Amino acid sequence: MSDNTTDRFFRYLNWLFNPFHGLKTTEVYDLIGTSSLTENALYLNLGYWREANTIDEASEALALLVAKRGGMQPGDTVPDCGYGFGDQDILWARKLKPEKIIGLNITKSQVERARKNVAGAGLEKSIDLREGSATGMPIENESIDLVVSVESAFHYRTREDFFREAFRVLRPGGRLVTADIVPTENSGNPFRRMEQWFSWNLVAGKFNIPQENAYLIPSYSNKLSKAGFAHIDITSIRDDVYMPLHAYLSKNRTFVGKMHPLARILAQLTLSRSAESVYAGLDYILSFAEKP
Repeated sequence: MSDNTTDRFFRYLNWLFNPFHGLKTTEVYDLIGTSSLTENALYLNLGYWREANTIDEASEALALLVAKRGGMQPGDTVPDCGYGFGDQDILWARKLKPEKIIGLNITKSQVERARKNVAGAGLEKSIDLREGSATGMPIENESIDLVVSVESAFHYRTREDFFREAFRVLRPGGRLVTADIVPTENSGNPFRRMEQWFSWNLVAGKFNIPQENAYLIPSYSNKLSKAGFAHIDITSIRDDVYMPLHAYLSKNRTFVGKMHPLARILAQLTLSRSAESVYAGLDYILSFAEKP
């Protein structure tokens, strides 16, 4: 192996076996590669399971939940921040028909694959996928109708910078919608509180969630308000995400075989534990805010 390959291999080993050692966001997703949980697409979200029976149905349901909460409609210009492999953008373009989707993603390998997916769908005119940051959007002031971020805002350095950028690019009356992960409120039970602490810090360490983004729903609302947003509405949907996902994957483990060997070990260890323990410290929110 070359020096770079050897160094990367040992960093991945450290990521796997050191509970609180993380990788850069781009390294995490390069490691995951195209080993999406879904069977017929490359969605990377955890899914919304209220009426879904498969991971593909749940992943589409979450993407549509976010878009519809933001009122996505024909004529809209929509930045999708952290678009993964572009499956949600293709879904929105086909079903909700916004005028333009501008994708921003910092992981080059995903950008390249997503562009191929969009080209294969014949949607290059309505979907413009870029390599770029949600905290420094290459977009003009007040030119956007709706900003969306599906399971990526927790990575941003920082989420507050993203809120300010979203406010800048939105037109008056424009909306910001996120599907996001935040810590759960601490339990009064000390043993449960320790379980919550371990759960959050393990996930935050493995998936590069900055400490600056580790705050509860009331602080999330306050930070949106400080950025200038109004009509803020934040709802926890964790019961329709984590538990049914864990139950489904425990019974359907074919996706594990598609993973990088190191990611496969982590997935198997996760599925061997109870859902209550794995997700004890994780809330999952659907957030809406509007620019006055």
